[in-house]
Amino acid sequence: MTQPTGHHPLVVEHLTKHYGHNTVVDDLSFTVEPGRVTGFLGPNGSGKSTTMKMMLDLAAADHGQATIGGQRYRELADPARTVGAMIESDAYHPGRTGRNHLRILADATGIPHRRVDEMLEEVGLANAARRQAGAYSLGMRQRLGLAAALLGEPPVLILDEPGNGLDPEGIRTLRDRLRTHASGGGTVLVSSHLLAEVEHLADDLIVINDGRLITQGSLAELQQAASLVRTTDPSRLATLLEHAGATTESHGPNSLMVRRMPIDQIGEHAFTEGIVLHELSPKAGSLEELFLTWTTKPTVDQETNQP
Repeated sequence: MTQPTGHHPLVVEHLTKHYGHNTVVDDLSFTVEPGRVTGFLGPNGSGKSTTMKMMLDLAAADHGQATIGGQRYRELADPARTVGAMIESDAYHPGRTGRNHLRILADATGIPHRRVDEMLEEVGLANAARRQAGAYSLGMRQRLGLAAALLGEPPVLILDEPGNGLDPEGIRTLRDRLRTHASGGGTVLVSSHLLAEVEHLADDLIVINDGRLITQGSLAELQQAASLVRTTDPSRLATLLEHAGATTESHGPNSLMVRRMPIDQIGEHAFTEGIVLHELSPKAGSLEELFLTWTTKPTVDQETNQP
């Protein structure tokens, strides 16, 4: 397997996209670094797929731009050998065999046919290569899409829900392939709703909602970005910390989970106001818990601070 070559960060700068009166992507900016697997997360309708399409010039931005190694996708000298994309799981003619689908892609991009059989073997479709793709299961279609993305040995992978429909063996194969790609210097951006798998796969996270950036950073740092506080006066402390910019939630009797504030600042605020703390410790939350915290909209009662 050839290792990725070159330095190709993905840079999104102030991307904005409207469909009619609906803003799908709203002034979105982030960077995906080579050598790492970056998970791209958000609820349904958050703008992930539209963002990926704009990165690949499949949709026109109303404002801003996305570059791949400093160039727009349309400006790349050899896009098929630079970016491997998997945006639609049904991007094939249902009457063609899996092998013929990949051979047509290879012919169109000047890729030798030997790569077709190599990729069919690598993604586990060698025994189904002569079957019509229209008869493939969802998981098999996903494997075919991944084979197409990897066909040109590109340094950059942009994959939208590649694990959807895969069995456990397929998920593990996908994970190993993407991590190997990143460890060789490749750039990997992968969207997924399989949060438990993202937890095993991703080095970094980008989280969006309603087309806007919610948070980004390394998975390890984001999972540690919460503190457990036990106190004699949780209600008063919660009000104090929220006024200072933190977010809090009840975590059992006399306990709070505090986010968006360093642990030392929590202690300083409590000390200044004379609030007794019985425990103040970092808390590593699951990605599912964090995701719901990041993306769940407050209720009307929460917004108005009413009981």
